[in-house]
Amino acid sequence: MRASGSAKLEILPARKDFLAVARARKVVAPGLVLQMRVREDEAPARVGYTASRKVGNAVARNRSRRRLRAAVNDVLAPRARPGHDYVLIARAATAGRPYDDLLTDLAGALDRIEKKAR
Repeated sequence: MRASGSAKLEILPARKDFLAVARARKVVAPGLVLQMRVREDEAPARVGYTASRKVGNAVARNRSRRRLRAAVNDVLAPRARPGHDYVLIARAATAGRPYDDLLTDLAGALDRIEKKAR
């Protein structure tokens, strides 16, 4: 459930933004991969989602992205920092992983990536 008062995240609009985030920090968890880039402005945080064919067929990829969006609303939205871009990459285990474990994966990945940023 979304924390009260948490801002809605903007969506990464273009491929060039995804490529810029891919060159920044990355943390791997069992259910996802989290990438983060610090921008030079203080605009609202942006987030992007991706799932390659390695995840499975179109149904599995879409389900994985939906689950990542739900996890972001529960975990990342209250903690996202302005001026940051986040990309979540689905893994093969994302679609079948228990949702509580997926939330734990995202929270742990966020903790580790923020620790790297310091």
